[in-house]
Amino acid sequence: MMQINTIIQGDCIEELKKIPNDSIDLIFADPPYNMQLKNALYRPNNTKVDGVDDDWDKFGSFSEYDDFCAAWLTECRRILKETGTIWVIGSYHNIFRVGNIMLNLGFWILNDVTWYKTNPMPNFMGTRFTNATETLLWCSKGEQYKKYTFNHKLMKKYNGDKQMTSVWQIGLCIGAERLKGQDGKKAHSTQKPEELLKRVILSTTKQDDVVLDPFFGTGTTGAVAKKLKRNFIGIERETDYITLAQGRIDSITEFFPEADW
Repeated sequence: MMQINTIIQGDCIEELKKIPNDSIDLIFADPPYNMQLKNALYRPNNTKVDGVDDDWDKFGSFSEYDDFCAAWLTECRRILKETGTIWVIGSYHNIFRVGNIMLNLGFWILNDVTWYKTNPMPNFMGTRFTNATETLLWCSKGEQYKKYTFNHKLMKKYNGDKQMTSVWQIGLCIGAERLKGQDGKKAHSTQKPEELLKRVILSTTKQDDVVLDPFFGTGTTGAVAKKLKRNFIGIERETDYITLAQGRIDSITEFFPEADW
């Protein structure tokens, strides 16, 4: 039997294989971006930028990364209900490769949503435009699957009685929401803001639906799912992330008002 409201420790591909066919209402995936960083990044004052240099974001080649994405996305499509959808977020480093793989696997793109960061990290060297966006691909299981959940009226209400567009202006995760490690530094280099997940989950699930995140990290998906009265399944390799995520989710005592809209 599939356990819900739990964090599974392990490799995402191997753990996804254990989940039954056609069992998940929504998948939110924030996979490694394969940012291909070669050297440390420094500000003009020679202080080091705390960027994404984690081992989990490093791949030997584009083909290795593509094979990895094809493997986990294949399992995601298998476990997704015919009425379910998947969201995948990425940057210019990876989202075009991921989108191509998704189409080749049979997914059908419903929207590309642009997350416009209101407080992006500057381009310190002044060699490019400041990168202020990330892209979310919202997809059904295939072109023929038309009965997916989309709470159009609810999102219009959430957006001040105006139809919500595919450009979402949301700040980076900062302040009290940002989880810190024992050293006082940010615990996860790519923690997403709760507002982003709130829109994803509120728009494309119903109460008591099951939301799965194969790259759970510090648990934003699970925390927001719980606050919206949805169920979650998280898959994560790193023990430190799991400890932080579990503590975060266990400490939730109040729901978002929108959970009962």
